[in-house]
Amino acid sequence: MPHRIGVLLSGRGSNFVALADSIAAGRLPGAQIALVISNREDAPGLVRAAERQIPAQVIPSKGLQREAYDNLVIAELKRAGVELVCLAGFMRLLSPYFVASFPQRILNIHPSLLPSFPGLEAQRQALEYGVKFSGCTVHLVDENLDAGPILAQSIVPVRDDDTDESLSARILAEEHRIYTDAVRLILSGNYRIEGRRVIALQNQP
Repeated sequence: MPHRIGVLLSGRGSNFVALADSIAAGRLPGAQIALVISNREDAPGLVRAAERQIPAQVIPSKGLQREAYDNLVIAELKRAGVELVCLAGFMRLLSPYFVASFPQRILNIHPSLLPSFPGLEAQRQALEYGVKFSGCTVHLVDENLDAGPILAQSIVPVRDDDTDESLSARILAEEHRIYTDAVRLILSGNYRIEGRRVIALQNQP
């Protein structure tokens, strides 16, 4: 049986596309994106899903309380047999109920070296702070914002002439690479979690 992945997105879904391309290229053996869900009907990521003939649906979030909305999303993910949830620019904070429904099986990617610069506009935050290095982080999702145990990180030097756009573009290229690496690790099961530390294990003969 394939490992069935659900992707949640609100916008262009470039990390969803990167994961789909990795699956198509054989870089995530045994993985399948079973469902894409967006809270916005105008999300370009839905078009990308249709182009790849991946099931996708819109569940509008406007006017719904967080847990009520999450109940709708969880129901669809469960119906699709999803075992791993990947956030790809999903602009909603998940409720504790959602997190408990997929314990240590929800991944998110953030455009900074967490715990630095959580939340929105992380690249702008990094430039305004004057850091010399930024990057991106894949982490397990818990009830707090950008706060779960870290699976993978990649460092991106900050150039003196960087703008939000130029720094974001270089970080995005690394996001696409390490998200695949992190999903591969989770699906392999070759890791353990000690406190906040995710420790990769050697493959057993």
